[in-house]
Amino acid sequence: MSLRNYLDKIRPNFEEGGKLHAFRSVYEGFESFLYVPNTTTGNGCNIRDAFDSKRMMIMVVIALCPALLFGMYNVGYQHFIAAGLATEFWPMFWFGFLAVLPRIIVSYVVGLAIEFTVAQWKHEEIQEGYLVSGFIIPMIVPATCPLWILAIAVAFSVIFAKEIFGGTGMNFLNVALITRAFIFFAYPSVISGDGVWVVDHAICGLGSSAIDGFTQATVLGTASTAAAAPAFDWNMVWGFIPGSVGETSVIAIALGALLLLYTGIASWKTMLSVFVGGGLVAFIFNKVGPDSAMAAMPWYEHFVVGGFCFGAVFMATDPVTSARTETGKFIYGFLIGAMAITIRVMNPGYPEGMMLAILLMNCFAPLIDYCVVQANVNKRAKRVNK
Repeated sequence: MSLRNYLDKIRPNFEEGGKLHAFRSVYEGFESFLYVPNTTTGNGCNIRDAFDSKRMMIMVVIALCPALLFGMYNVGYQHFIAAGLATEFWPMFWFGFLAVLPRIIVSYVVGLAIEFTVAQWKHEEIQEGYLVSGFIIPMIVPATCPLWILAIAVAFSVIFAKEIFGGTGMNFLNVALITRAFIFFAYPSVISGDGVWVVDHAICGLGSSAIDGFTQATVLGTASTAAAAPAFDWNMVWGFIPGSVGETSVIAIALGALLLLYTGIASWKTMLSVFVGGGLVAFIFNKVGPDSAMAAMPWYEHFVVGGFCFGAVFMATDPVTSARTETGKFIYGFLIGAMAITIRVMNPGYPEGMMLAILLMNCFAPLIDYCVVQANVNKRAKRVNK
């Protein structure tokens, strides 16, 4: 209660004519982050509850936490395995924490600084969409990504994929994926290859490198160049494999998925159809596809390597950039899964596929919704004219 009283006391300083009026949007953003706004629209019929968009974004962040925490541990685990050292849980986790935390800080500092600046310039409230994007971005890039490159990529994505279209709710491309795409095309050596997945001591500020010159490919990277598909390993499910911070553990991602589905934040139709589309196309390639390790990989193995699960749960279900109609969600998700596996199999130079598949379908989501709506309109018109 004392915090509520304090916020009410300093409010006049941020209102029109107050000495801190220039920072009004910052105050309102912080206040609405702590408390649900008590204002309502002046006209129309509205149903209100306490679960506003900020609370929804916070719930998504909570759902992401298992994958992030495991990713921090896996960063340390991969380091100590590469260095040939045996240690316990906490040193591994602490090492990964020190490697990942600066990237989280850079993501939020750069992204929120731009959001605050734009809100002040436009005299609008600070929008909450970047709460999730800023959390996801460090999870979909290697923990070795230089901070200055990450800062440039975040600035590019927030400005050109979000603010230029009007801000939260107006962007048609996923902001976090645009960050990854920018790094992939502008600085490919930072996010691909065999030498970016294991962190050394120097990156965490813990002294000189203990694994200088060590390289280790991801499972997909190995499959893209190998003669035979890699054998299924339960480490692929648990997440003890090289990869981006948040994408390796299927178990941790599944925990987040259960929370999103239970709260109704994510659409089960989109999520399920991604796996159906990916599994079906992978099964077809497995039977009649080209003679390659990627095509020979069983459909279920495609799900547990790379960013397939993470993309299906946390990115394909983005309510802003995905299809809105109920039928459209099935089509949208199915095409994402099908396209991701197609890219993996047919393009050995880019073995992931999930990022490009989601961004491509982001572009087609409005068309899918339009076609679904028009089909319903035509169906009803025929029914009336009978």
